[in-house]
Amino acid sequence: MILDAIGLTLRLAGTTTLLLLLICLPLAAWLASTRSRAKPWIESLVALPLVLPPTVLGFYLLLIMSPNSRIGAAWVELFGQSLAFSFWGLVIGSMAYSLPFVVQPLQRTFEGQGPLIAEAAHTLGAHPWQTFWAIRLPLAMPGLIAASVLGFTHTVGEFGVVLMIGGNIPGQTQVLSILLFDQVESLNYALAHQLAAGLVLSSLLVLFCLYRWNHQSVVRIGG
Repeated sequence: MILDAIGLTLRLAGTTTLLLLLICLPLAAWLASTRSRAKPWIESLVALPLVLPPTVLGFYLLLIMSPNSRIGAAWVELFGQSLAFSFWGLVIGSMAYSLPFVVQPLQRTFEGQGPLIAEAAHTLGAHPWQTFWAIRLPLAMPGLIAASVLGFTHTVGEFGVVLMIGGNIPGQTQVLSILLFDQVESLNYALAHQLAAGLVLSSLLVLFCLYRWNHQSVVRIGG
């Protein structure tokens, strides 16, 4: 039971983080450089999960994934199963909920590079995509690592969204946070303590490694 929950949690966090990076890298780069009037609206939508109750987000995602909706019905027709209460439903919900934790560190990193790099590359005849992949992305590696770690750890700790759209199906949607809740409801506090302590220690260790790596990077650059 515990091993199944750990494996599912790591699989969910890894899949969510990878897909978010594919989406958030170009989005963050665009937000960092655009002067479009739509920028505040897009930034607001990206940041909305930070202030929105997870149950609200989970509720609307559940309606969208329902077989009664067009998206949910299309998913059932294509794959023969409901998107709600499935692993890929959890992935979509996790991506929506962890979006700002990946976009914002990347956006701040790209903004810190300033416009001179892109202008110099353009002067030398480089295509914008060449500038992004060859210059801007390597320089953004610290922000990329921070965004990956934050997205991964935030997904590991999710509860409200995954409970709303995934329920509590052992081996399919029962991640560690749901298993912890299940043990508390069952008054099995001994196992609940073990799960909670494991999540606290693992999260603290990951964040400690991230901050230590950032500190050492700053020291090397300063030296």
